Amino acid sequence: MLKKVTLLLFALSFTFLTGCASVDDKDERDPIESLNRGVYKFNDGIDRALIKPIAKGYDKIMPAPIDKGVTNFFDNLEDVITVANDLLQFKFQRGGSDALRVVINSTVGLLGLLDPATGMGFERHDEDFGQTLGYWGVGAGPYIVLPILGPSSLRDVTGDLVDSSLFNPIYYVDHIPTRNTLIGLKGLDTRASLLGASNILEQAALDPYSFIRESYFQQREDLINDGELTFPE
Repeated sequence: MLKKVTLLLFALSFTFLTGCASVDDKDERDPIESLNRGVYKFNDGIDRALIKPIAKGYDKIMPAPIDKGVTNFFDNLEDVITVANDLLQFKFQRGGSDALRVVINSTVGLLGLLDPATGMGFERHDEDFGQTLGYWGVGAGPYIVLPILGPSSLRDVTGDLVDSSLFNPIYYVDHIPTRNTLIGLKGLDTRASLLGASNILEQAALDPYSFIRESYFQQREDLINDGELTFPE
């Protein structure tokens, strides 16, 4: 989802605005920290050995207009999830605007490859079922680092399962090879978009695990409240 795309950028900003200081590792939101750090280490190893090199190759050979079209296509699919969760949060005006984004980009925008809706004044938003649960007062629960998928929480794992099973158009594709190809391409496009940010974060953060954890919770809180990004002084 969009939260996965922007998390490293959020973490990078957090790193610089806090002067690259270390974060206290003792965090009651992370009761299984030793396990989470093990999964984080595994994910980092897989990323360095396999995912990042593939993403670099993809970024190098993919012409910029096609790369942008792929990103737009998946953004358009995620807008469907946003519309559903707008309505579940009773944000009907925003839901109408986001629904028009999907209609415009799916038709005039050639199945989402183009994004004429933004130029027409229909701003892109980000809503998912994890945010919907948070909006209605459900706490985040413990921090969880998922294999390959990365940072999450008990609430957001539940939210992702609901979005995937009910609202994500990709999972309505019956042809399994096509569905898996779409999922893989989306992940690759997302990782390629974060190459620059991840390189800088690796060099800047004394403890990337702690920075990413803190950034995850702050980013999710910001999304739930529809507010501006805030950082500790």
